[in-house]
Amino acid sequence: MIVAGFGFRSGANARSLAAAYARAGGGAEALATAADKAKTPVFRELAETLGLPVIALPAEPLSTQPTPTRSTAALAERGTGSLAEAAALVAAGPGARLRGLRVISPDRMATCAIATGDP
Repeated sequence: MIVAGFGFRSGANARSLAAAYARAGGGAEALATAADKAKTPVFRELAETLGLPVIALPAEPLSTQPTPTRSTAALAERGTGSLAEAAALVAAGPGARLRGLRVISPDRMATCAIATGDP
């Protein structure tokens, strides 16, 4: 399974998320983020536009998932170095691996990382 994980600020819009997804390389089979963020209209809009399912993840597996990126903001708010990387890895399943480090949208409002793994 190929999953695009996202982290984004409350002021992000669908263009921010789409730009981060494009920079990460696209090609996902599902979109993932923290459960509270998955409910936001901007995230739902992106999923609808791309025609992809949403994987809403609870806080605990995200905060225990090691990530190569170490954002102080993500650590303070979510307990993980990168919400995008953690979401992609957790949602992609056991043995998941990142295609690359998370990327940031041009407006710096959203991040995206893509992982592949077993469903």
